[in-house]
Amino acid sequence: MAVRPGLWPALLGMVLAAWLHGTGAQQSATVANPVPGANPDLLPHFLVEPEDVYIVKNKPVLLVCKAMPATQIFFKCNGEWVRQVDHVIERSTDDSSGLPAMEVRINVSRQQVEKVFGLEEYWCQCVAWSSSGTTKSQKAYIRIAYLRKNFEQEPLAKEVSLEQGIVLPCRPPEGIPPAEVEWLRNEDLVDPSLDPNVYITREHSLVVRQARLADTANYTCVAKNIVARRRSASAAVIVYVNGGWSTWTEWSVCSASCGRGWQKRSRSCTNPAPLNGGAFCEGQNVQKTACATLCPVDGSWSPWSKWSACGLDCTHWRSRECSDPAPRNGGEECRGADLDTRNCTSDLCVHTASGPEDVALYVGLIAVAVCLLLLLLVLILVYCRKKEGLDSDVADSSILTSGFQPVSIKPSKADNPHLLTIQPDLSTTTTTCQGSLCPRQDGPSPKFQLANGHLLSPLGGGRHTLHHSSPTSEAEDFVSRLSTQNYFRSLPRGTSNMTYGTFNFLGGRLMIPNTGISLLIPPDAIPRGKIYEIYLTLHKPEDVRLPLAGCQTLLSPIVSCGPPGVLLTRPVILAMDHCGEPCPESWSLRLKKQSCEGSWEDVLHLGEEAPSHLYYCQLEAGACYVFTEQLGRFALVGEALSVAATKRLKLLLFAPVACTSLEYNIRVYCLHDTHDALKEVVQLEKQLGGQLIQEPRVLHFKDSYHNLRLSIHDVPSSLWKSKLLVSYQEIPFYHIWNGTQQYLHCTFTLERVSPSTSDLACKVWVWQVEGDGQSFNINFNITKDTRFAELLALESEGGVPALVGPSAFKIPFLIRQKIITSLDPPCSRGADWRTLAQKLHLDSHLSFFASKPSPTAMILNLWEARHFPNGNLSQLAAAVAGLGQPDAGLFTVSEAEC
Repeated sequence: MAVRPGLWPALLGMVLAAWLHGTGAQQSATVANPVPGANPDLLPHFLVEPEDVYIVKNKPVLLVCKAMPATQIFFKCNGEWVRQVDHVIERSTDDSSGLPAMEVRINVSRQQVEKVFGLEEYWCQCVAWSSSGTTKSQKAYIRIAYLRKNFEQEPLAKEVSLEQGIVLPCRPPEGIPPAEVEWLRNEDLVDPSLDPNVYITREHSLVVRQARLADTANYTCVAKNIVARRRSASAAVIVYVNGGWSTWTEWSVCSASCGRGWQKRSRSCTNPAPLNGGAFCEGQNVQKTACATLCPVDGSWSPWSKWSACGLDCTHWRSRECSDPAPRNGGEECRGADLDTRNCTSDLCVHTASGPEDVALYVGLIAVAVCLLLLLLVLILVYCRKKEGLDSDVADSSILTSGFQPVSIKPSKADNPHLLTIQPDLSTTTTTCQGSLCPRQDGPSPKFQLANGHLLSPLGGGRHTLHHSSPTSEAEDFVSRLSTQNYFRSLPRGTSNMTYGTFNFLGGRLMIPNTGISLLIPPDAIPRGKIYEIYLTLHKPEDVRLPLAGCQTLLSPIVSCGPPGVLLTRPVILAMDHCGEPCPESWSLRLKKQSCEGSWEDVLHLGEEAPSHLYYCQLEAGACYVFTEQLGRFALVGEALSVAATKRLKLLLFAPVACTSLEYNIRVYCLHDTHDALKEVVQLEKQLGGQLIQEPRVLHFKDSYHNLRLSIHDVPSSLWKSKLLVSYQEIPFYHIWNGTQQYLHCTFTLERVSPSTSDLACKVWVWQVEGDGQSFNINFNITKDTRFAELLALESEGGVPALVGPSAFKIPFLIRQKIITSLDPPCSRGADWRTLAQKLHLDSHLSFFASKPSPTAMILNLWEARHFPNGNLSQLAAAVAGLGQPDAGLFTVSEAEC
């Protein structure tokens, strides 16, 4: 068979290409195969070679090959020639050399690659022909790109101390091409080039060389390639700071100005202060030491010396010295003259020294003295007339009757006819007395008018002015405004946290319902002839600027009673709750009062009261009773002397009564263990439509600078999902100890998997770091379980917020007066007010009671304040009867007195 000479080179090239395919198919670099005897410069060389590519999802990839000079170009994939129809060919001629050029393109689909997936890698290469031979291109590998969903290793949450190193490992999901890794801090990209304190290792771990407070964040590892972007679970990194003590303060002044006392110094855990759950400083923050102060010694005169010889001026003298003893340690100097001069020759020198000028001088002095005496008498008369004018025009006697409620007689039980159960009607009628009691008559009984005695002495037909003394002009102006009807109308009446009433010498009581706050106005505390409108107000702590320093914390509500500056002749008793655990070794308790200028002053240091002081306080486990003769704004503040000082927090759990969505909120309240704080939370939850889901608990919160933590556990994942992103919520220590809010709360949000889910079982933990804690086991049906709803039902305390006259007291007035008259005088057999105080467990206040004109009245007033309205008169009657008074008819009430 004859072959044209021009076809020999082509056929020879094809044979050589087939041979090269059999011997060198695995080569990946460009390979030239010249024809023997041909010009090697005319072998094809590739201008564009195919490159490695990735198939993303189902998109085919394009491979391109271009060679010059070239008469033919074909693709071969995994050893098989690609069909000619699958090639897209473009021919051209190079302008500079005139040689032929060819460009070939093919598409590779995902199906083609998947046919050999798992057996070998899919590759393609070009083979180009020319008259001088063939050339093979490099192999291009085609791979299917992917990125799996799950990380091989995710970063974990850490708690590290300041300046400690942090390593967060991350192994990204498997993928082709391999995923690139980057880190996010609170969703912001971490760039090691901008922060030399961090770097990323080859294994993709994030390393923080020295932890800073700013490194407290949520860290997320992000892996990405051309297919997808994956995020790991966030790892919360908390950088905590352990507390360090500040330097000690200077020692305080010795508590005793004379003799032995104590002084203290303190330090605070603020160098640095513990942060983010860091450990509190170890040791005491207060040190005490004994001290002794030299007592001042007042000077005293020595005896007079002998009289000197009579001088030429007819006088002699004698002297004394302030040396018996001499004043020392700040004592007072002797008073009086140290030299005494007298005439020593009787009338002789006086007569010789007298003359007309001396007589005129004596007459003038006598005249001046007479004039001054007359002027003084005139001033006294003017003052008396002015006072009578002031006392003659305020209100007529109708004010008294309109300001008081009629008092009915309460029947005593037939099986327990005790002495103090009498409630006589002091308005218009009396009842017949039998024995020592005045029982109520069920049927008609003879009635007669009360004699005009001291109990209900009339005010007279004239008008009387509200008059009192006040230490400042501001207080005088306040009371002058109080004495007008315009001021009465200006009081903020009708609010749930305020009450008011009009009172005279019979006294009365004000109460703010459901707060534990009351004001007792004993009989004769208001001077006779005076009528005061008195108010009682509960303030929100955030509305009143009460400065707290150091370790001080507010233990009671802030209460105002007024108007300030009115004249009181007996102490009134202000009762209010407190949340402190009374322990003399751990607390320094102070009663603060706001002055007219707005500043707060310490008016009483509990435990260091002076008997004659204007203020006194009876402190009990949950309440305090303040005796005061000056009305104003008060608050009880405690200063912790050691970490053992604790305040009581009441924990309440509320949730919605009706749940109409998949989300369900559990609100945990932490509030002061006082009635007023409880009332505010209950009223708030009524507005929100909430219900109590567990019995309240009490937590003892220590002065340890540690925060309060709240967490929820054991939530059934098949029914509920918690939306809490961290392991616990936290309320800072300072918000509880030094804050102005009476209650704080956190919310746990749960999501139901199905709308039909109604049973909820979980645990809520509330605890102070290194302190007390409480656990709530919740197990109830959210749609119909209301078994705890009645635990916090607010009830009225004693009925009417304002009680005036005898109706405000448990002890009948006449029997009260007999007890006072009997027990006030000292008794050699001990049957007096001191024994009554011991029986009522009030013997720690004997010095205070003894400083008052009527100690028995103070004891009975305190009993009234503590036991109204549910006091047991039987126990008081037994205590009084057990004193063993010799007069058997001491408590017999006569017919006229009834």
